Amino acid sequence: MSEKSPVLAAMSEEELDARHAEKMRKKKAARDKIIATKTVEKGLLIVHTGKGKGKSTAAFGLVFRAIGNDMRVGIVQFVKGRWETGERRALERFSDQVTITAMGDGFTWETQDRQRDIAAARAAWERAKALILDEEHQMVVLDELNIVLRYDYIPVGEVVDFLRDHKPAMKHVVVTGRNAREELIELADLVTEMEMVKHPFRSGVKAQVGIEF
Repeated sequence: MSEKSPVLAAMSEEELDARHAEKMRKKKAARDKIIATKTVEKGLLIVHTGKGKGKSTAAFGLVFRAIGNDMRVGIVQFVKGRWETGERRALERFSDQVTITAMGDGFTWETQDRQRDIAAARAAWERAKALILDEEHQMVVLDELNIVLRYDYIPVGEVVDFLRDHKPAMKHVVVTGRNAREELIELADLVTEMEMVKHPFRSGVKAQVGIEF
């Protein structure tokens, strides 16, 4: 921890408070000036990717924020269809605001059936397109779509073209999953890469209720 400079050390608490207030006043004025230039309102394409934990978790955080703002949300889970998760049980309590569809059959290394995975991915994508095009939902989450695109179960060009040309201007679409394709990243308005610094799985800790599912 750095020590106070001699100038600050010589100040009284009242002088320090006044200095702090003036510094924050200038900071607020600068921030207000920047914010005043941000006038565009649009539906965002948001991508959560990276090897770190938290991609879907962050997306569901957005879902609950949307619920709190009386928005309707559509969710398509491309991979986790067979899993009973805490977020799914919680969201079932908001069935008047949330439409959740779990259409995956598990990770591809679990099914070991490429044609089955492709069929499941295609069905999920058709459902996702319907949710994106409708006028009922203001936000659509495409959970683990990046995994589907990584294995080329759906051509990335088809997804990018649809989102670019057909996504309603004010609709938010959130895509999760590691290894996001560059074409999707280029199109997106907001991209966050989760970086893994430390994970209990590497120390022999299994997936736990309330943390992983």
